[in-house]
Amino acid sequence: MINIVGQIMLYVSNQDEAVKFWTEKVGFSVISEENGQGMRWIEIAPTKDAETSIILHNKEIVARMSPELDLGTPSLMFFSDRFEQLYSDLKSKNVVVGEIVDMPSGRVFNFADSENNYFAVMEKR
Repeated sequence: MINIVGQIMLYVSNQDEAVKFWTEKVGFSVISEENGQGMRWIEIAPTKDAETSIILHNKEIVARMSPELDLGTPSLMFFSDRFEQLYSDLKSKNVVVGEIVDMPSGRVFNFADSENNYFAVMEKR
């Protein structure tokens, strides 16, 4: 039985730009960086002890190795206990940020990374 989401695979065109975006703009940390089998993958997370992390993979290399995979952006929803502060912080760093929307489960906004992939943030009620 699955009881936790361990890692989310994010396929990007430029891993270094993706790391820069997630660490400098969103405040994530690099947990590890690995090289092997002709691939490089970088693990990032909101904190060093987070239960779930994101693995940044090179989209071009993965497409060559596994052409059957759909390498579109996964839909990611982050939760924040500092919702307003995160929203303001991302805007001040010139990140593309959507409007805050009230949903039945809480307030939500979206933001785009350096490759125009969109992600959502929710302040759960």
